[in-house]
Amino acid sequence: MIVFGTKGYLYQLAVLTLVCGRCGNPAAHTLRKRVTKFTLFFVPLFPLSVKYATQCTFCGAEQKVTREQAEQLRSRSASGQGGPASGMPQQQPYQQP
Repeated sequence: MIVFGTKGYLYQLAVLTLVCGRCGNPAAHTLRKRVTKFTLFFVPLFPLSVKYATQCTFCGAEQKVTREQAEQLRSRSASGQGGPASGMPQQQPYQQP
């Protein structure tokens, strides 16, 4: 008998301060990577899909982003700039007054 299936892994890549497109609050957003892997006898072998998303910590709204946008957001958070990638008009960086 061969036992196979899938298993999901969730990685938190960065925490960014953005203005939420749903609730309009300047809040922390987590940049997450979800990887689904094929398993054989409960051993993960290779990834089947990789998806990226940001989630507002205030209201819980989640927005899917592309790999390129996720890499750009992650590099901006690492350099301390913060802010969204182009193509994400509903989320804007929060500027301290």
